[in-house]
Amino acid sequence: MRFAARLMWFALGGGWTACLWLVGAAIFGRVPGGEPLSRAAIEMAGLSISPFGRDAVHIRDLGGQDTPTTPARRALGLMLGTLWMLTFGMLLSAAYLVLGALCCLTVRGLPLGRQCFKLAGIAPWPVGQRVISTDLATVPRQQAAVERFARARLRQTGREMGRTATRTGSPMKTNS
Repeated sequence: MRFAARLMWFALGGGWTACLWLVGAAIFGRVPGGEPLSRAAIEMAGLSISPFGRDAVHIRDLGGQDTPTTPARRALGLMLGTLWMLTFGMLLSAAYLVLGALCCLTVRGLPLGRQCFKLAGIAPWPVGQRVISTDLATVPRQQAAVERFARARLRQTGREMGRTATRTGSPMKTNS
């Protein structure tokens, strides 16, 4: 069954979308500063060929840190990322959305449609995504969610303490 699903995926668009990823990688690989986009596109082409059992996770969620860069390098990265999004990112995202809608027309195509929609979300901005097994992807996502929840809770507690202090006056009383 798995082989049949993978073969159906490849025939219904996985191979073509992987070719689009590779064309984008080849073009952006020749542009100065486009190496991160090219690397991400090659990695996403592999995910596009065989998405079952694998998922893309941002490098920050894996515990890695973004490499320190200069403001000029950051501006170049933002410019190239925007150029990617306006060219190949939107094209790939639209292709995955159309393929996903077509796949979801049948019950057998629902898992394929789900993979299309997953890839449609990654296509506009693939830089920083790493492809790992789905089992391994749940742990860093849960840890990142716990950390975000803790930060939000701290901010909320700080706001509540600030409101309490303004309602009661000065938080410190002095004996006169």
